[in-house]
Amino acid sequence: MEALNEVWVHLTTTRDAPPTWAILVAALVALVAVGSAVSWRVSRGLITIAHEGGHALVAVLTRRKLQGIRLHSDTSGVTLTRGRPTGPGMILTALAGYVAPSLLGLGGAWLISEGYVTLLLWAVLVLLACMLLLIRNLFGVLSLVVTGGAVFALSWFAADEVQGICAYLAVWFLLFGGVRPIMELQRKRRRGRAPDSDADQLARLTVLPGGFYILFFLLVAVASLAGGVALLVPLPLSFA
Repeated sequence: MEALNEVWVHLTTTRDAPPTWAILVAALVALVAVGSAVSWRVSRGLITIAHEGGHALVAVLTRRKLQGIRLHSDTSGVTLTRGRPTGPGMILTALAGYVAPSLLGLGGAWLISEGYVTLLLWAVLVLLACMLLLIRNLFGVLSLVVTGGAVFALSWFAADEVQGICAYLAVWFLLFGGVRPIMELQRKRRRGRAPDSDADQLARLTVLPGGFYILFFLLVAVASLAGGVALLVPLPLSFA
């Protein structure tokens, strides 16, 4: 019991935020990573992990049978569930993917704004470990092992200041990275290249068109980004 108490104290010990200039630099680096075609091809897989994790979590919460997750080298992914092909559970599961990165980013922004950097890092490790149990292809296993290993190394070996900056960078990346896939999806839909996208599946499940769900995804992503900015950037700005 004493050991558990020590672990809990370690996880919930708060830290001071980095200086505002460092927070803004982290935001700029994340924005460049999302905006650059080259870096986006490399880093987009992290958004896919969050996307498929969102599908999987909501499937479990709505009591659908979760059969597995696949992550592919082209940064696409798929979450396989079994249950009623229609109804609230299927609708909520389909809704969850595109909003998951942004909502995770917003939750992470709240945690680090309160100083819970270590708690955030270990929460990410737990989520990745749970996803690893559901992965059904080799590339997906490698993706999660590499990502989880990097987060573990950061939480275990890096100095507190480095952990703090990396946590801000990761949260900014989720907030910015939650927006771009939605824009990409709409461009593909205009060209008829995404007939089975989440938005189009939702259109077939409900009376609303796919464009409505694109707008919904985008509103959630933009609202999460605005909330993240409010949480992460001290006002009035101070470069002390």
